Order: sequence, then structure tokens, then C-alpha cells
Amino acid sequence: MKRFTLPGTEIEAPNVVLGLMRIPDKTDEEVRTLVKTATDAGIDFLDLADVYGHEVHGCERRFGEAMRLTAAERERLVIQTKAGIVRDGPYFDFSYEHLIASVNGSLEALGTDYIDILLLHRPDALVEPEEVARAFDELAAAGKVRAFGVSNHTPRQIELLKKHVTQPLVANQLQLSITHSPLIAQGTAANMQGLDQSVSRDDGLLDYCRLNDITVQAWSPFQAGFFDGPFLGSPKYPELNASIDRLAERYGVPPIAIAVAWITRHPANMQVVIGTTTPERVAASAQGSDVPLTRAEWYELFRGAGYTVP
Repeated sequence: MKRFTLPGTEIEAPNVVLGLMRIPDKTDEEVRTLVKTATDAGIDFLDLADVYGHEVHGCERRFGEAMRLTAAERERLVIQTKAGIVRDGPYFDFSYEHLIASVNGSLEALGTDYIDILLLHRPDALVEPEEVARAFDELAAAGKVRAFGVSNHTPRQIELLKKHVTQPLVANQLQLSITHSPLIAQGTAANMQGLDQSVSRDDGLLDYCRLNDITVQAWSPFQAGFFDGPFLGSPKYPELNASIDRLAERYGVPPIAIAVAWITRHPANMQVVIGTTTPERVAASAQGSDVPLTRAEWYELFRGAGYTVP
């Protein structure tokens, strides 16, 4: 498992993250087996959110009750959670009051004294950066949150926050897979009139994150689009899956590992957030961390997903 120091922090992080959005109905033993499989594979970085589960803090509570971490066990994990989405609506709330209440609820549900990384969960159109800064300052001073970041934010939205927030924004969690990669695809086809791929939808977000030491965390790495189902094995992507299967055989890994490797091969040093609750798929995904795809292989997969390489 490849590891790196997360810029802006002292956190030693793997480049594959275990997302726990789908554990609300899992038994204690199933949760423990899932987490142990991940940590045995080198994945000691866990991703949650206050909104995940059947009720607010549902998945966080399921995790906390199942794991009942000792202080020593807690120190060996990186726990990241998110705040800002209100389920009744839904709508977004980055107010001081909501962020403080959400973090306190997360701490209680998780059974821990601190959160390693707190992300603002999608942008709030009504954000008041001064309130976010006030909340972050209080949470940091109290030792409740060690680092901060965002999800699905554009460069200008991040800049607006940075006008008042003094802590580094260390991560931006964004949807990315081989078949859903406008973050990357636009840059390969810039200035090509009449080609939809050349249209900038995010103001150079990937390059912005690289320039500002913000780690991109890729969510839904196996989804064809916005929850359109997986591309692995899908008849909609015969050329892509043929390439994936051939490369999987070449490197001696499962096909899912090649999907992970396509993201970890990128020099932006991204993390891949996997959301499976099947231990075997967790172990298989982890193998992608170390697969050294060549440039030719990486672009072959990119073309197989339907993107233009001029």
C-alpha cells in the first residue's frame, strides 16, 4: 500500500480509503471484519459523514458501537467525517451553530474525542465564510478536529473560504472514475471547438488542487456516472472492460484493482475512496495501490472509457 504525508498535516495516509456509507445494517462482527480486512491491507483511513445512515449520525454510531475503540486502537486510525448536509430537504447549512452541533454529534456517535479530518459536505450556496472560520477555530482550539477540508468544491468556492479560514484546507472529495473523469478529460482536449469534452465545468479544479497542496479524494471510483451503476463488467463498456481484463491478467490482480490503479497512477497523488462492504472487494481494491500502469496503459483505459485523446 503506497502511503504519503497528507500535505498540510502530519497524517501518514494510504492512497486508498475505506468509505463506510453502507454499514448501517451491518452487524458488529461484519463491521469489525470489514475494518480489519482494510487495515490488514494497509487501509487505515476511514471516511464517514453525519448524513450517512438511516438517521443523522447513523453510520458513525454503527461504527462506534461495533468497534468500541480503545485509545491505542483509535490512534492507529485516521477517521474523517463530513458536515453540512441537512437531511430534511435536503439543504446545506455551513452556519457556525450547525457545524459545531454536527461535530459534537459525530464525536458522541463515533465514541472518540477527536476527528482527524472534517470535510464540508458539498458547497452551501448561502455560506458565510466568517461563520465557517469561527467554527473551525473553535473546533481546532478544543482539539476536536485536527484538520479540515471540503468536498465537491470549485476553486473559487475554496478561495472564498480561504479569505477567512486560517487552517489549511487539506482535501477536496470529488467524484472520479475512469468513466466519470471530466476533472482530467477537459485538460486533454482543451480548445477543441465542437467537442463537449473540451468544455471546462470546474475551472481547472484538479490543477488548482495540485497547485495548492489539496489532496483530491476520488469517490465512486467504480461508478459509470452519477450513481449509474458500475462500469466493471458492464456491456456498455466492452472496449474498456477488455483492456481492464487484459491488464488485470498482466499484473496478476483482480479487475477492480486496475480501476483503482488508473486513479492512483495519476501524479496528483490522489486517494481512492472505496465504498464496498464486501471484505474480498476491499482486499482486491487495495492491490491497485501498487500497480504501476504505464502511460500507454493509462491512456488506453482513458480511450476505452470513450474520451478523446487528440
